[in-house]
Amino acid sequence: EWGLIETPIVLTNTLSVGTCSEAVVKYMVERYPSIGTEHDVIIPVVGECDDSWLNDAAGHHVRTEHVFQAIERATSGPVAEGSVGGGTGMITCDFKAGIGTSSRRLPGEEGGYTIGVLVMTNFGHLADLRVDGCPIGKILDPEMTSYDRRRFNYGSIIAVVATDAPLLTHQLARVCKRVALGIGRAGSHADHDSGEIVIGFSNANTVPRDTGQMVYRMKILHDARMNPLDVAAVEATEEAILNALCMADAM
Repeated sequence: EWGLIETPIVLTNTLSVGTCSEAVVKYMVERYPSIGTEHDVIIPVVGECDDSWLNDAAGHHVRTEHVFQAIERATSGPVAEGSVGGGTGMITCDFKAGIGTSSRRLPGEEGGYTIGVLVMTNFGHLADLRVDGCPIGKILDPEMTSYDRRRFNYGSIIAVVATDAPLLTHQLARVCKRVALGIGRAGSHADHDSGEIVIGFSNANTVPRDTGQMVYRMKILHDARMNPLDVAAVEATEEAILNALCMADAM
């Protein structure tokens, strides 16, 4: 509602949401003890997909220490993809999938901004898969009749889009809708029991929690200059999904 994010974004499996949320709260309170006493509480951001076809999801194997390790080991640079972290048990279009990421940097005349998309992808059946518009899934489907497949649900996808472009919340919401278009390009039709959830943020502006000033200043991108970001979001999303498929190890 405030349009602000104050915690790490954690991705996990469906039945571990509570554990991860509690762990993020514990992590933040240990580092900022005034949370919940002198200052407002924080609201963790935790996304999930159902990995129960490959994982013993009800076994509660994700614990607080795993969340702490994930946060503390986060670094800049190349992102681990495929069967890593929350993506370990994920499937996309009957192939092993998981975490995938891709980014675009706009040319200087379009602002020079960077936009990146990270997905935890877990949707679809083989016949749905498309690569750059080619119905590759339908082409491969007859050749894979002997493979065991997840048929009882369609699965889901969580996408996180990040940018250094100075966007307001309504602009980020528009970019998130373009991420959904990229998911559709890869073949998802957002089945009834599927969840396509997209969260976006910009790190261009920092809003102070405490200040003696009445107002604070923000940089804002003109709406009319958003088209290149929208295109980049669609392209990066489709590529991130394909990267997850190509980087994942079999299970």
